[in-house]
Order: sequence, then structure tokens, then C-alpha cells
Amino acid sequence: MALVVGAAALLSFPLWSPNPYITSAGVVVLSYAVLSTSWNFVGGFTGYMSLGHAAWFGLGAYGTGLLITRAGVPSFLALVLAGVIVAVLAVPIGIAALRVRGASFVIVSIALVLVLLLVFQSWREFTGGSDGLVVPRPFPDLLRPQHHMVFFLLFAVLLGLALLAWWTIDRSRFGLGLKAIREDEDKAQSLGVPTFAYKLVAFVVSATFTALGGGLYALWFGDLDPIFQFSILLGSYMVLMALLGGVRHLFGPVLGAFVVGVAIEYFKVSFGDTQFHLVATGLLLAVVVLFMPDGVIPAAQGVLARFRPQQSSIREVTAAELRERAEVAR
Repeated sequence: MALVVGAAALLSFPLWSPNPYITSAGVVVLSYAVLSTSWNFVGGFTGYMSLGHAAWFGLGAYGTGLLITRAGVPSFLALVLAGVIVAVLAVPIGIAALRVRGASFVIVSIALVLVLLLVFQSWREFTGGSDGLVVPRPFPDLLRPQHHMVFFLLFAVLLGLALLAWWTIDRSRFGLGLKAIREDEDKAQSLGVPTFAYKLVAFVVSATFTALGGGLYALWFGDLDPIFQFSILLGSYMVLMALLGGVRHLFGPVLGAFVVGVAIEYFKVSFGDTQFHLVATGLLLAVVVLFMPDGVIPAAQGVLARFRPQQSSIREVTAAELRERAEVAR
């Protein structure tokens, strides 16, 4: 019931939004939810912390824009093709990157996004370089408010698909293997789990959904800048949102995206062009790591569990019954 009510409230948001700016902010927050959920396929299941997921976001955005502007592909076909291209590219990159763990994997992920940033900034003839790339709107006849409403619903559909995929994996044998990798990769491998193949599949799925989120953002915003599309800060936001809500919970990244996304938009409006929102983000990350390492949802569940009546174990109940029977027999 709560899920149905929440979905209905989400889908009806553009109808009761007070103005187009609030609707556009809702699109941004929803895009964050898509990205953090996409990141959670790797971070939540395998425990591999990637700070360079903005690489897939940027490739999806630029792939969609370049297919439209350079090849004349229709907008949403370009979006799908860009997702397929990124999925193919993620295979060899994942084979190379997933051979290392821990801090080494974090460094590799950061290096990937920095390399792509330099490539897309320097290749001016093809990507537009630092001047950016203008992507034609898929619905040119719509006014800006209606444009925001349509893309809010499109992002909601993409988020629903990502959540459905995560939920399906979470309850599958494949998901059980990924969780074993997260807890102890060496022990999982010794028990027969094909750890490298499992990690690679999760890596490709995560990259594909992130690229689709980037491509949809390109169609909505229409103006691509390599500094933003390949931003380590954006990758850090994905990690923060997932950690804040709880990486082991289906709706954890969504909750984190709502809190962090709303806070970022509020700070940007309140403090203009200052970098205060970066300071606030860093403080929020520190608080989460120190006091809620498992996220808000698991922490709330732990608090509620303290107030629930504790059930006795079978052994305790059996012992009590035996004592009662002994007294009756006497």
C-alpha cells in the first residue's frame, strides 16, 4: 500500500508543482535517483566503490547527442543505441578495472573519468570541446513547463525499470553470489562462485543504466558540457546518495537522492554562485560515514526493532513448558 501511494504521489508531482522551476528541480532529483540506483548495482551488490561512474553518465549523454547531431538518428532511438554502445564498451573496461580491489579500484575509476574528460574536451571537431554540444529537443512543439512534465515521467519510468532490475537480482541466485562477493570475495570464490564473471555482469548493468540516465538528461537539458558530464563530483554524489539511504536496501539510493538532491538545489538557490553546497555535501558525507555507516533506512529499522516485543526462541519456550509439566506432575 505504501509503495502504491508513493508511486502515485511521485507520478502526480508535475500536476501539483507550483511552478516550472520546481518541476525542473524535480526532474534533477529524479535523475539523481536514477544515477544512484544505477551505481548501487556495483556498490551495493559487490561492495566495489566507484567514484568514476560519471564516465558512463557522460558517455551516455554525449553518445545520445552525437548520434542525433552527427548521424541524424531519432532522439529516443539514439538514447537506446547509446546505452547499447556503453554496455559494449563497459565489457573490456570492466575486464581491466575489476582485476583490482579496494583503493586501487577507486583510483582506476577516477582515472577513467579524467581520461574521458580530457578526450571530450580536446576533440573539438567532433564533440564540440569546451564549447559543449547542443542537443535538439525531442519535443520542439512543447512549451518549457510541458517539456519538464514529460521528462519527469520519462525519468520516473527509467527509475522504475532500474528498481525492478535491482529487485529481481536481489532475489536471484546471481544476486546471492554478488552478496557473497561483497562479504568475502576470496571465500566466495573458494566456494565455487564465478566471482569475476558475476562482477563483470553487475558492472555492465550498472554502466548501462547510468548511460541511459545520462542520455535522457541530454535530451531534457539539451546543452552538454564535458566538465559537468564527466565530473568526479557527480560520481561522488552518486556514492553519497546511495550510502545515505542504505546500499543494501532497494529504496535506499532513492531516499538518499531525494535528501541530497533537494539539499543541493536549495543551497544553489540560497547561496548563488558560491561553493557552499560543496562544503555542505562534504559535511553530510562525514556525518553519514561516522554515525550511519549502513544508511538511514537500516538505522531507522534498527531503532524500530528496539521497541518491538522480543520473541522467545524455541528452546526457551520448550524449557518453560517442561518446567510447567514437571510442576503439574508433582
